[in-house]
Amino acid sequence: MLWLYYAMVKGNAFLLITTNCFGCVVETIYIVMFIAYAPIENRKLALKILFSMNIGAFTLILLLTHFLLKGNLQVIVIGWICVGFSVCVFAAPLSIVAHVIRTKSVEFMPFNLSFFLTISAIMWFGYGISLKDIFIALPNVIGFVLGLLQMILYMFYKNIRKIKKVAAETALPESPVKNVVIIQTIGDDVLIPVEIQHYMKNNNEEIKEDAAAEVVELHGVDHHEPKIQEKSFEISNDIQQDESPV
Repeated sequence: MLWLYYAMVKGNAFLLITTNCFGCVVETIYIVMFIAYAPIENRKLALKILFSMNIGAFTLILLLTHFLLKGNLQVIVIGWICVGFSVCVFAAPLSIVAHVIRTKSVEFMPFNLSFFLTISAIMWFGYGISLKDIFIALPNVIGFVLGLLQMILYMFYKNIRKIKKVAAETALPESPVKNVVIIQTIGDDVLIPVEIQHYMKNNNEEIKEDAAAEVVELHGVDHHEPKIQEKSFEISNDIQQDESPV
């Protein structure tokens, strides 16, 4: 809207008028769709900005420059105001740039937007130079630098994301962890969980007993053998007493 006002005041800026008319229509559609579908809090904030900036600030600038300034001074003041707002528009994506650097993710900074922002800045800079209009050329130098910065960040962090994804897919855990659930049955229908530590303890005891049995089979040594021999001796004495002659 400010650029439309500047073009009308300056005159001989047909392309500036037509381009910004189309931009106003598209941006109005964006704002209406956002207000229609955004959450209530975001909708309230958008309406506050719309009434304070697009209506309030623009009306104030229009009235002050129209009634207080005349001639070439009016064009210069409006031109510098347009430069200031254009720099704010180009600098707005800096918050996204900071988010990309902090999170190392380009999810919220599409490459196409940065690419066409850079191309648009180059074309408008050339148009401003051809008209010898510093107010058109100057903000687009900043737009070109910021657009180029966004594309460089996109390519850099996009490659980092690919490397991390490939590394995560190819890396295998050194010691895979398995969750074991042990269930014992009581009767036919009741299932109860068994503590793994208790189960492992019983398992270890059974393993030790099996190992001891293998040692006995191999070497013929058993720590229970003396008790068995003593018991056998007592039984044999009883048998001898029973067999003594009457």
